[in-house]
Amino acid sequence: MTTVKAGKISPLDPAAPEPFYRQIYDRFRSAIANGLLHPGDRIPSARALTKELGLARGTIDAAYSLLAAEGYIEARGQAGTIVAPGLKPRTPVAIPIPQGRSSTTTTSFRPDSILPFQMGLPALDAFPRKIWARLGARCVRAMQPSDMVHPPVCGLPALRAQIAAYLGVSRGISCSPSQIFVTSGYRHTIELIAHSLLNAGDRVWLENPGYPPTRDILDHMKIEAVAVPVDREGMVVSEGVRLAPRARAAVVTPAHQSPLSMSLSLPRRLALLDWAARNDAWIIEDDYDGEYRYVSRPLPALKSLDRDGRVLYSGTFSKVLVPSLRLAYLVVPESEVERVEQITEALAGGCPRLTQAIVTAFIAEGHFARHIQRMRKLYAERRQATVAGLEGPLGKQLRIDLQPGGMHLILRLQGRRSDRRLVARMREEGLYAEALSDWMAGGSGASALLVNFTNISSQRAAETYGRQILKLM
Repeated sequence: MTTVKAGKISPLDPAAPEPFYRQIYDRFRSAIANGLLHPGDRIPSARALTKELGLARGTIDAAYSLLAAEGYIEARGQAGTIVAPGLKPRTPVAIPIPQGRSSTTTTSFRPDSILPFQMGLPALDAFPRKIWARLGARCVRAMQPSDMVHPPVCGLPALRAQIAAYLGVSRGISCSPSQIFVTSGYRHTIELIAHSLLNAGDRVWLENPGYPPTRDILDHMKIEAVAVPVDREGMVVSEGVRLAPRARAAVVTPAHQSPLSMSLSLPRRLALLDWAARNDAWIIEDDYDGEYRYVSRPLPALKSLDRDGRVLYSGTFSKVLVPSLRLAYLVVPESEVERVEQITEALAGGCPRLTQAIVTAFIAEGHFARHIQRMRKLYAERRQATVAGLEGPLGKQLRIDLQPGGMHLILRLQGRRSDRRLVARMREEGLYAEALSDWMAGGSGASALLVNFTNISSQRAAETYGRQILKLM
């Protein structure tokens, strides 16, 4: 059996668009296909490769896990890790990226790719994999027959209790565990609210610009979306009253307006609450990234000001942990708990019990709060580095909006450039962006790019991507 040293693998490129774990995976797979590594050859241990490359252990583990899952390598315990015996080397077949309409002119708003500037992704390289693996193994070992049946459709009681405690401390929300419903994501949350509290033909205020999937969901349910403009103080409540005074609900993003990132001012918050109380209407507060504010402490939730039971609070673990968990939650007023329970029992299947158990332990042992604190510091650094890196090559072509919080930047295009056309070109070159015009009702408005900075590791990387964008412009 031959032992292969890491030096035989081509070096990593810190400026490449692919993350390090993917570069390591690609290099080992290519070495196997090209005959540099043979079946049965021993490859460096994760610990040795971590030391040699100067990377985080989780990065190496992610690459090795992917190689093992695809059958390229096998772990042999104390004997080390080897190239899978009997593996027939072959040249990897390149999978072409579809060039149809879906890849350039439309946006899924939940892509399964990992591209530079991809919206909606937290810092995947900073996820605490070791802690998660330890908690996961413990939860699996502790499983009893009662844990293997259908999960409670409203969520594990322990998780609901942990979420209630967390919201009380971090977001100023006083609620009981029975008011919390665990869902499989924001879209599930909106569907649950609509089925429980709204009817076909109802009118609902939506921010303009605003998150497009919300409009799509309401449209499928025959609920009319009313586009209400936003300004520097957030949703213009007076315009909502003028356009649809008897609307049944309003969907807002008070902490960081999605996508413009300003915060809903206190006078607007009070005006919105007053409108809802007077008209027996509902306010759906989407607090998708309220934890991430860089100029001061995170603002209290709108729900914390609710004295009349009119606010439904929507939170998610996708932006704080990872989207693949498919876990979110909804806090409903006490008066509506029974109704939402009935709809949940009728329509929901429950979220995976094991995932809920791991998240419960993650919160209960303090890892969740510590992770948010680390990410707040990391994102502030990456935000600054991304802005500095992009302003070098692109400073004359666009203006970067710097908002006090959030996980993305707004790149305002100068001149009469089309944001949709530039987004399509970026996708073809392996870069991600979303066009602000796609977030506007009617598809018209200011031309700008929405880009995420959480997975941009350095100013140098941002400069490299900025030069790519400049060529495309």
